[in-house]
Amino acid sequence: MVQPVFVNLPVADVPRATAFYEAIGCTMNRQFSGPTASAMVWSEALTFMLLHRDFFQTFTPRAVADATAVTEVLIALPLDDRAAVDALVDTAVAGGGSGDIRPVQDMGFMYGRTFTDPDGHVFEPFHMDAAAAAAAMAPAEA
Repeated sequence: MVQPVFVNLPVADVPRATAFYEAIGCTMNRQFSGPTASAMVWSEALTFMLLHRDFFQTFTPRAVADATAVTEVLIALPLDDRAAVDALVDTAVAGGGSGDIRPVQDMGFMYGRTFTDPDGHVFEPFHMDAAAAAAAMAPAEA
């Protein structure tokens, strides 16, 4: 059975954030969405909970990070191939995010790029060829 993960993200503008996440391929779960939150389903295993910053603050006694100024989390998203990585970054930029906030990573067996959503949360879509990664990381024979 798949155990779903809910990633709670503080956002300044719930409708704007919702539109961005829809643009990158998420679907809103209306049962858990309202004026202060949107449940954006990425997959059976992953939902992004977009919580207005004031609402998010009610869940923690700590200060809420401003993701445009500090890195609070890096969200890695595995994709089927390099083309899907490129397409997602292009879609994120077209939807109001920022693309390639650091250099593209191409290790041969793994290819990754980055984008941020409009609130500054960092995403790292990547494709990894597991067999090639295992071969590249295998200990050298004497």
